[in-house]
Amino acid sequence: MLLEVGYVARAHGLRGEVVVELITNRTERLAPGSLLQTDEGPLTVVSAKAHTSRWVVSFAGIADRGAAEALRGRTLRAESLTEDETLWVHEVVGCEVVDLDGVVRGRVTDLQANPASDLLVLDSGALVPLRFVVEHRPAWIKIDAPPGLFDL
Repeated sequence: MLLEVGYVARAHGLRGEVVVELITNRTERLAPGSLLQTDEGPLTVVSAKAHTSRWVVSFAGIADRGAAEALRGRTLRAESLTEDETLWVHEVVGCEVVDLDGVVRGRVTDLQANPASDLLVLDSGALVPLRFVVEHRPAWIKIDAPPGLFDL
């Protein structure tokens, strides 16, 4: 399974380097030799170095600014590294949310970052902290929400 891991923000310098914005905390995605997929074909990482909150990356075969500019905006995808219990945004958006009593509380439209716990944003307007998720299957999430969460 391919996961979206970042995108090319812009060219950097004259030697074909690009600035990459990662949307994953798995920085090993940019290790030399890593293969990243785009809609236009694969890219192999030659080198990467942290640059503020982004990365300056060289890809094999991208040797000048013109070639680097052509990569601007490309979404970068990579194979899943693990089969853990991590929930990904693309797995939860669209899921029906059901509480322990079987009451459907809505569909997930987005995931909102929050320091205490990321929040499922439901089409009803409700916000459900991820820590209340007790079970996840394709297109379905079960939650154990405290009393009153949906009364606001």
